[in-house]
Amino acid sequence: MRPRILVINPNSNESVTDGLRRSLASYRDVADIDCCTLSDGPFGIESDDDVAVAAGLVIDRVASANDYDACVIACYSDPGLAECRARFDKPVFGMQQSALGAAAAQGRFGVLALSDESIARHLVYIDRLGLGDRLAGELPLDISVDQSANDPATLDRIITVGRRLADEFGAEVLVLGCAGMAAHKKPAAAALRVLVIEPVEAAVEAALAAII
Repeated sequence: MRPRILVINPNSNESVTDGLRRSLASYRDVADIDCCTLSDGPFGIESDDDVAVAAGLVIDRVASANDYDACVIACYSDPGLAECRARFDKPVFGMQQSALGAAAAQGRFGVLALSDESIARHLVYIDRLGLGDRLAGELPLDISVDQSANDPATLDRIITVGRRLADEFGAEVLVLGCAGMAAHKKPAAAALRVLVIEPVEAAVEAALAAII
């Protein structure tokens, strides 16, 4: 039977989920991947309070995902990841942890974050994962989750900030720090000429490696 993976968008912005469906379409040949939106979640997960709300919703959704072989949490803060792994036997993957592991294996990495508040949260997590020595830098785009998915100016912002991370900070790999940026991976990589990692793709790759 084909493996089944549930990709959970913990925010209530359906446009972010639609972008994930498009970016993950290339995996249809090897797995059934369903993307869902948690309609009770914050419209954008941008604060510690948003992360706390999302974590509980993610745990509830994973608990009911009986028809799936693995779950992916499509929020860069990985809300509920540790709790899900402690409670359930089903493999659960967080997009930040998956992306940073993949990036660190390729070289010194830079992260494009939504905001300074996001960066503060991410740096704690990076240290917890033991990857601080591989971090070249993390810079904010100063945009919202909704803008990351829907504002046409976001790509230009990614390219400008990504170029700074590569040229000034020495980043050899760039990580897009929000699920809403998924559609920008290919054009950003073409413009910047460095490896760009889209974290939900990285989490799906990790899930497939675990269940196939």
